[in-house]
Amino acid sequence: MQSIKLVEILKSDIKTTFQELYDHILTPNELSLLPTRKEFEGDYTFVTFPVVRYSKKNPEETAQMLGAAIKNNSALNVDFNVVKGFLNIKIDIKSWLETFKNIYIDAQYGQLPKKGKKVVTEYSSPNTNKPLHLGHLRNNFLGFSVSQIQIAAGYDVEKVNLVNDRGIHICKSMLAYQQFGNGETPESSNMKGDHLIGKYYVKFDKEYKKEIQQLLEKGMTKEEAEKEAPLIKHAQKMLQDWENGIIEVVDLWKKMNGWVYAGFDQTYKRMGVEFDKTYHESETYLLGKAIVEEGLKKNIFYKKEDGSVWVDLTNEGLDEKLLLRADGTSVYMTQDLGTAELKYSDYTYDKSVYVVGNEQDYHFDVLIKILKKLGRPYADGLYHLSYGMVDLPSGKMKSREGTVVDADDLMDEMAETARRHTQELGKIDGFDEAQASELYETLALGALKYFLLKVDPKKRMLFNPEDSIQFHGNTGPFIQYTHARIAAIVRKAEQMDIHYNTFDVNNLVNPHDTVRPIVFLLDDFHRLIHEAAENYSPALIAQFAYDLAKEFNRFYTEEPILKEEDENYMKFKIAFSSQVAKTIKMSMGLLGIHVPDRM
Repeated sequence: MQSIKLVEILKSDIKTTFQELYDHILTPNELSLLPTRKEFEGDYTFVTFPVVRYSKKNPEETAQMLGAAIKNNSALNVDFNVVKGFLNIKIDIKSWLETFKNIYIDAQYGQLPKKGKKVVTEYSSPNTNKPLHLGHLRNNFLGFSVSQIQIAAGYDVEKVNLVNDRGIHICKSMLAYQQFGNGETPESSNMKGDHLIGKYYVKFDKEYKKEIQQLLEKGMTKEEAEKEAPLIKHAQKMLQDWENGIIEVVDLWKKMNGWVYAGFDQTYKRMGVEFDKTYHESETYLLGKAIVEEGLKKNIFYKKEDGSVWVDLTNEGLDEKLLLRADGTSVYMTQDLGTAELKYSDYTYDKSVYVVGNEQDYHFDVLIKILKKLGRPYADGLYHLSYGMVDLPSGKMKSREGTVVDADDLMDEMAETARRHTQELGKIDGFDEAQASELYETLALGALKYFLLKVDPKKRMLFNPEDSIQFHGNTGPFIQYTHARIAAIVRKAEQMDIHYNTFDVNNLVNPHDTVRPIVFLLDDFHRLIHEAAENYSPALIAQFAYDLAKEFNRFYTEEPILKEEDENYMKFKIAFSSQVAKTIKMSMGLLGIHVPDRM
């Protein structure tokens, strides 16, 4: 009996029995089974309310008749109880043990069959004028995790990054560095390159506001002052010079971006995220301009008197959208059109997922509608994975810039918090300094990733560093510690030369009640991978990992493992524990989280 088929066998039994009793073939929607709620006895629950029109009886009578008939007919040796119109079905423990055996020997467990479909997941999307921040952490962890889940679900996945390396915001940093930098470098300042450039982006804003204030004092309106301030006009001229290929501007751009990329690489490595390909807007905006020209020729876009190019989406329930400025320079939409085209040319994808915060919902609505108006074959496959912002408790941490929390600063803070908590709890006995430092980093990143991923992506969330690092409750370190605990048991068993793979489920007598919910979870793993992939929700996998760790700790508390006197049962419990550890490792791996073998 294959582990994945247990629920399918039960569904088949229900379908056959219902047809025999009431002469109706249940549709897939009518045949849905839910996990039985914990306060009731059972494994799966069948809801009779939607099908009483076929039984011509009330929900409770329908459930009683159906349950009794299934109990007589099913090879699973089921039992049942009825709560109002809910039929709770309990499968015989022998079937669950057989299911576990099949899971244990299944080399493909945790990997669904190949679907033959290509998904391109775009995430990170940093600007080269400032370092990565807290919002980027959720973005990167979400994008990487969704990619890993989709791979496990059988999709062919390409992970890509689109770097916003051009535009007016980049020129602001360049201009501030040119005017105020005095030749400063990452080496001379002892700063990561991305932090150094971020410093000059802040400098530009500070000096720009001074100029605006001076113009206000001369009688200009705020709107006039913002447009006429010398710095902003100079930055706009620099952007035109860059697009026109003026050598000194391009050389400065290359030098400063090079510093930023070196800084990003360090941060990405520490985050544990990676990309199969990196696109740069500097390489896609011209393709976007060509698409704008195509749209003009087809009368899909139109040009205003000042030379700017627009698209009218009022018939699609939106408004008019700028695609090209009057001076000929491109906007975000221009380069996103070009990038979408280039990605499809590179990968001929079935689906292209954009992992971008919900403040850009309108932007992606517009992008998809424009590409549909242009008749692009890939437009229907575009999907915006819109996620909520991350807030911090007031006063917890301050960034270098005083406005946002830098990713590097937060990871440093998390590692320090992990060190303090771990030392207080005495979980590093026998570790040398290097091993302890590695453990602090593993726990810090595990806590950070888990806390950011356990919340549904669409929800805005509050991240509390202190709460995330706890070794109890729904946290990364709790799950990591559970894995380390099981790894220690398995190591000890191997040192004792116990050949636990030879367990025999047919000769197990009265396994503990805590075994059943764990096998249920193990059996449900593939369904959850599929569901998480289709819903782009690592939160489902995070909840699964927590539930599995929590149930194992209940089993561990109730059942001695290495002190078990029944040799076959001891072997089973060791094998059972090792499978839980493997599944925790797989599920946490889908979140991009490493689990330690020792703590």
